Amino acid sequence: MSTGSAPLRLLDDASAGELYRAAEEILTECGTDTTSPGLLWRVRERAARLGEPLRHQCRPVDTDAGLFVLRGLPVDDAGLGPTPASWATAGDAGARHDIALLLLATVMGNPLAWEGQQNGRFVHTIVPSAGHEQAQTGAGSTVLLSPHTEDAFHPARAHLLMLACMRNHDRIATTAASIRRVRLDEAAVDELTRPVLPILPDDAYFGAREHTGPAPRVPALWRTGDGLALRFDPAYTPLDEATPAYAAAYGRLAAELARVSVAVRLAPGEVLVVDNDLVVHGRVPFTPRYDGTDRWLKRALVHVPGRRTRPPAEEAEHGYGQKAALAHAIL
Repeated sequence: MSTGSAPLRLLDDASAGELYRAAEEILTECGTDTTSPGLLWRVRERAARLGEPLRHQCRPVDTDAGLFVLRGLPVDDAGLGPTPASWATAGDAGARHDIALLLLATVMGNPLAWEGQQNGRFVHTIVPSAGHEQAQTGAGSTVLLSPHTEDAFHPARAHLLMLACMRNHDRIATTAASIRRVRLDEAAVDELTRPVLPILPDDAYFGAREHTGPAPRVPALWRTGDGLALRFDPAYTPLDEATPAYAAAYGRLAAELARVSVAVRLAPGEVLVVDNDLVVHGRVPFTPRYDGTDRWLKRALVHVPGRRTRPPAEEAEHGYGQKAALAHAIL
C-alpha cells in the first residue's frame, strides 16, 4: 500500500469563513436537526449563494485517483469537546460542522440519507465502537475494514462519499484504491462485467437480510465512456457460488486494488471526497481508547443529479427493502 498523498484542494480563508458564516446562520435559525425540511431548505438556498472560489474546489473528481482531499475547514480540537461514545449519544456535538458539511455536499449534488441509519440523518457521526464502527460495516475498529464500495448492495447508493475529520490524533488511515489505476487483462474484465453474483446488505442495515425477493446478480465492473467503474464488496459477496473462472478474475481484481491502494491520513479540518463508482475505501485497524480522544469523523453521502453512468439494469433492483431519502426530494 502506498502512503503517497491524495490530490489536494485548498479552501482559502475567505471561502472557509463564508462557509461557516452560512452554517452559523442556519444553526441559529433552524437548530441542529439535519432531517428537518426547514433546515434542508435553508441549506439548499444558502448553498446556491456560496462564492465561485468555494464552488470551484467542490468541482467533480477530475483525476484517475477518483478522490481528493479538501483542506481548510476551521476545526478546533480543544473546542470540540470529547469524542462521543456513539452516534446515538453525540447530541449536538460538532453541530456547526454538520451543517458546513451538508452545505458542501449540497454544492456537490443532492445529500442522501438512509431511513434505517442514524435515524435518517444526512450527516453521520463515525466514532469507534467495540461492536462496529458506527455507520460503516460490521468490522470492529480493531479489525481491517475491507476495501468496498459504499452501500454496494443498493442501486440508489451515493455517487460521492465525504468523510470530514474532526479528530485523528493517531493518524489512522483511510485506505482507497481506484479502478482506473489497476491492470487487468480483457479476459478478466469480460468475466467481471457479467452479472454473476449478488452483493448482500452489510450488517449496518437491520432487517435487510429478511427481504423475501431474490438477490439480484450484479456485475463487479462495467464500462463507461471514460473507463471502467466498479461495484465491489467482497465481504458481502458469496464468492463460494462463483465459477472458477469468475472467482479467479475477482481475485485478480482484489489483488490489483490492494496493489494500487493508498493510505489517506486525514487531519482535523480535512474532507476526503471519494467517487463511489471509481474508488473502494476501507480503514486500517486500530485500538480505541474510549477516553474522549479517539478518531472522530463526520460522513455525508451525495447523489449527483443527471449522472447516468451506471448499468440500466440497476433500476430494476429491489434494494432489499432499504429506502434512501434525497434532501431535495423532501423539501
